[in-house]
Amino acid sequence: MTQRLPSSLTPLDTALAAFLRGVDPVAPVELSLPDAIGCIAAGTPLLAACPPRDIAAADGWALSANDLVGASAYAPLPLAVAPAWVDAGDAMPEGCDCVLDAGAVELSGPIPQVLAEAVPGQGIRRAGSDAAARMPACVEGHPVGAADVLVARVAGLEKLGVRQPRLRIVNVPGATATARMIGDIGRAAGLDVMTIEAGARDEASIADALDASSCDLLLTIGGSGVGRRDAAIAALARRGEVLAHGLALQPGRTAAVGRLGRIAVVSLPGSPDHALAAWLALVLPLIDRLSARRRPRRQVALPLARKIASGVGIAEMALLSWEHHAWMPLAVGEWPLQAMARADAWLLVPASHEGFAASMSVDAYLMRE
Repeated sequence: MTQRLPSSLTPLDTALAAFLRGVDPVAPVELSLPDAIGCIAAGTPLLAACPPRDIAAADGWALSANDLVGASAYAPLPLAVAPAWVDAGDAMPEGCDCVLDAGAVELSGPIPQVLAEAVPGQGIRRAGSDAAARMPACVEGHPVGAADVLVARVAGLEKLGVRQPRLRIVNVPGATATARMIGDIGRAAGLDVMTIEAGARDEASIADALDASSCDLLLTIGGSGVGRRDAAIAALARRGEVLAHGLALQPGRTAAVGRLGRIAVVSLPGSPDHALAAWLALVLPLIDRLSARRRPRRQVALPLARKIASGVGIAEMALLSWEHHAWMPLAVGEWPLQAMARADAWLLVPASHEGFAASMSVDAYLMRE
């Protein structure tokens, strides 16, 4: 049976603009390196040069390249003293600017001999080659990745400054699977996630769970429709302000946005596809604002393998898979779970469009960055 909707639907752009108005970035915090992965970098420290001096990149003999001109197996170059042996990672001895392989130096006779030439820098890593002096540990406003953590760890850092919005999820009984999905997605996005369960599906029980005192973003999962047992919107209206309920967005049409004091609130439907679509269209822009994200979310332009048809007047979201260097539409408007599991990207068809023709190049957002 078709779900009943609020009497009028708010355009997605209108709801999003009202929702984001007055939202400021959260304050930076310092997290351990593993915990910082996925968060948005903020106020990152400046590194010392890494490595601090020239080091050996491989095991071998440390020498000066200028002293080896003309050396070969046919014309061995005698040395006054045996060269120093270095292991990979050792600091280069004074006056040495190259490392020769073990077999390039002959020590069996009374006089050491070199059997090969070298060029300055061969077999070594120059000071500052991994990280130049005063380079930031990571790029402010960009997500912290495993490579950023590696650089910070090698440079001796134990923590990084990041912005990590605190997300509180209120699970309305009956939507547990969807609430867990959203919680997992939130953690992967670098959020500090806490989930609680409302005592029941009635308005008073949900209202009691709406506590914005220790979060930067509050989500309710389930109870956002207009059925007899869907009371999340009434609970939000009791405790705070409903900015829009019923969006011109498919999936996600029964989602709502509002505020509890200064804290933004999104009421996501209990259906997994509607909740995920509303997360992508509404919650991600809010997270980017709270995190002061500067790096745009990644889009990939590919031609459509077949057309996408959409009705004018409502924004429809499509799931896509990457097949043979093209975007293959998996689902539009309604998302089966199998399509959600297979999707590589998503695409928003604006309310003013009737869709996109086959072979047309479209910019789709990747599901996983």
